[in-house]
Amino acid sequence: MNEYNVIETERLRLTSWQDTDEDAEGLYSWASNPNVGPNAGWKPHASLEESRTILRELFVPGGDGYAIREKDTDKIIGNISVYPDTAREGVRSMELGYALAEECWGKGYMTEAAKALMKYAFEKYELAIMAIRTSEVNRRSQRVIEKCGFKYEGTLRKAYHIYTGEDRDSRFYSITREEWEELNK
Repeated sequence: MNEYNVIETERLRLTSWQDTDEDAEGLYSWASNPNVGPNAGWKPHASLEESRTILRELFVPGGDGYAIREKDTDKIIGNISVYPDTAREGVRSMELGYALAEECWGKGYMTEAAKALMKYAFEKYELAIMAIRTSEVNRRSQRVIEKCGFKYEGTLRKAYHIYTGEDRDSRFYSITREEWEELNK
């Protein structure tokens, strides 16, 4: 089982995912929404059991994956994680990924969560750079990326094969340690 971590922000608690009914139900509550996953290229969860499987196979065993919880309610409203950056072999780099419940869009929650996890990852892993990618259609994600200080690197055409069979272009961004430190003085 993962080391259990909690990262707190003003309004949020990022908690390590656990293989529990509570976490599976919390994941399903927003990941089943047809407006959430397709923007990122994944299909909405069709059942609680599917969310439980994704929790067990993807979120619990690997890397630094966190349930995003509202502090006031302890409700799970999203996911955020850092994982190895496959584009920068041999470089101290990780990639950031996230998703958020639709009812929480536009409230600044993801920017708040992303900045907290960026701080944690830059410090824990002594990163030289952090990367993130998103699709051309995911404008909300692009705004979060910009607010967090990432710089646009370019677009890789037909870089992501999604569940519908479509091949999407991916927009790549990064932030160096020096850029991150300058923003966080």
